[in-house]
Amino acid sequence: MQPPIAEKRPVTTTVHDVALTDDYGWLRADNWQDVMRDPSVLAGDIRAYLEAENAYTAEMMADTEALQKTLFAEMKGRIKEDDSSVPAPDGPFAYAVKYVEAAEHPIYVRTPRDGGAETTLLDGNREAEGAAYFHLGGVSHSPDHKLLAWAFDGNGSEYYTLKVRTAETGTDLADVMEDTGGSAVWANDGRTLFYIRLDANHRPSKVFRHVVGTDPADDVLVYEEKDTGFYMDLEKTQSDRFIVINASDHQTSEIRLIDADRPESAPVMVAAREVDHEYNLDHGGDTLFILTNCDGAEDFKIVTAPVTAPGRENWQDLVPYEEGRLILSVTPYKGHLVRLERANGLPRIIIRRLSDGAEHEIAFDEEAYSLGLAGSFEFDTTSLRFSYSSMTTPSRVYDYDMESRERTLRKEQEVPSGHDPDAYVTRRLMAPASDGETVPVTLLYRKDTPLDGSPPCLLYGYGSYGISIPASFSTTALSLVDRGFVYAIAHIRGGKDKGYRWYRLGRREHKTNTFTDYIAAGRFLVAEKITSKGKIVGHGGSAGGLLMGAVTNMAPDLFAGILAEVPFVDVLNTILDDTLPLTPPEWPEWGDPIRDKKAFETIRSYSPYDNVEAKAYPPILAVGGLTDPRVTYWEPAKWVARLRATKTDGNLLLLKTNMEAGHGGASGRFARLEEVALNYAFALKVTGKID
Repeated sequence: MQPPIAEKRPVTTTVHDVALTDDYGWLRADNWQDVMRDPSVLAGDIRAYLEAENAYTAEMMADTEALQKTLFAEMKGRIKEDDSSVPAPDGPFAYAVKYVEAAEHPIYVRTPRDGGAETTLLDGNREAEGAAYFHLGGVSHSPDHKLLAWAFDGNGSEYYTLKVRTAETGTDLADVMEDTGGSAVWANDGRTLFYIRLDANHRPSKVFRHVVGTDPADDVLVYEEKDTGFYMDLEKTQSDRFIVINASDHQTSEIRLIDADRPESAPVMVAAREVDHEYNLDHGGDTLFILTNCDGAEDFKIVTAPVTAPGRENWQDLVPYEEGRLILSVTPYKGHLVRLERANGLPRIIIRRLSDGAEHEIAFDEEAYSLGLAGSFEFDTTSLRFSYSSMTTPSRVYDYDMESRERTLRKEQEVPSGHDPDAYVTRRLMAPASDGETVPVTLLYRKDTPLDGSPPCLLYGYGSYGISIPASFSTTALSLVDRGFVYAIAHIRGGKDKGYRWYRLGRREHKTNTFTDYIAAGRFLVAEKITSKGKIVGHGGSAGGLLMGAVTNMAPDLFAGILAEVPFVDVLNTILDDTLPLTPPEWPEWGDPIRDKKAFETIRSYSPYDNVEAKAYPPILAVGGLTDPRVTYWEPAKWVARLRATKTDGNLLLLKTNMEAGHGGASGRFARLEEVALNYAFALKVTGKID
């Protein structure tokens, strides 16, 4: 079967006196906003090309169909199908999420706090019946436990429909809000909801107040964000005292508070936005606890301010800035303050008693691990819930008494098909970068895997937005590791794995550090005989897909293959197009190539689509989603089209577009495993490891 050849329809534009010719810009549908809502309106020529690529991918991967089924069965066998979360107490009830055998979607339930019959509040499987795509957004109960606000996305475009139902009867009311951000926050009266509505360009621009039982057309606009470069989100303080409107981009924050007891009151600003000042907050008693990078606190500090006068002039240091200690979050309880922080590349939880300032750390033993705070509905408690896992240790959920320091294991992730942690090894290495920095690399492999250069390696990377990739347990990765792979994570610049500085040195004018760090990590694994040149499968998604495109241009001979999921590869064209959903908010991360010629030149120098050359490339599998509002489907489609017309080798080049999903891929816990099985089958195929 011959690969599809996309027609060239060149269009040339001039930016900063540079002529840019795009042969495949026609793959960007003129009516892309409409396609996000209704995929059936996609132009016929574009659909024909995408479907031809899908057919070609299916044909070229036909020899792995049995392997894909085996991989899927293995990964499904490691999931406890009838699973449930640890119930979270709130007043008279305890709330939980559970799954039943063979079901794709979660079920939200509650029981009386002290035991009793379980009530189903929302069954995602019932709501998803007959839908090609269904994804639940936020589900939250009202403070009086009588109502449930819930949201769903019906096509993967992340336009969520918000509904309200009665908890007792499970009946949805007439209240239906369209085009929302996917969640809602309750005021304390149990009748008033706050939610965000998306505009025509998919930007969260307006906060509305809705009173249950009234017409959503009459909902009150509470706040409108005029700056198209700012995102918004809503949350409620741990104390339930305030509703928080957080407007921010990738470097600047501005927060407003609404008294949750007086939902009609006007939002009160905490501190006006100042470029490069980021802050977040929570509340306890008469005090706001504010996590901020003000006054040069690059890795953040914690300050306090009175509720009645929250402005910057009243901020007082509580936990001072300490270089190299990145404070990630702060959560107040009635008698304690909990912070999650990272030092020396590892997370830790610190408990502070508010009455006397005494602090202690919850200790862990493994060389590399992942921690998460599970949250709580309650404020007046000494119980903290957190999760722990490592590459070898399945997830464990603990309740921790912040006074007695007693740790109670509440749940351990079950692997029904069996898992022996002692059969595997987790290591943390430090790979030298070309400029003297060292890049953390986390490894997982079987103890019986020979480290003599012979094993293939899947090297995962992301490296953007300050997102750190945790060294957590993965049931899917075991399918590669059990077949002799080394599974590796490169904690490259652009994340915050080594503090905020690590992020700063991997964005904007320093973005190429992200790519060279990843290449340095791969070459270090070769030098250490963990693997060999030409045996590495690169893997990244979204901004990590940009990483895949960039390193493939820079060091193609390092790789046996490339897995690029929803890859952000058409960077220059996207960041030049301020009508796209994410472009204005992205300028602080990547630079503004419209107004800044240097930013234009920097992005143009690494944008994968713009730097495809007539040379040999490794095998590539690119995966996109037709209704993806974050990385639009035409980015991987254009990239593959240009690669196919330009590269000089005969290696596999595959494009798989999910015609019924968006950025997150298929909905449902098992449907997603089918996509992972395809990815891993590709990795095994290109490394010669097909069973």
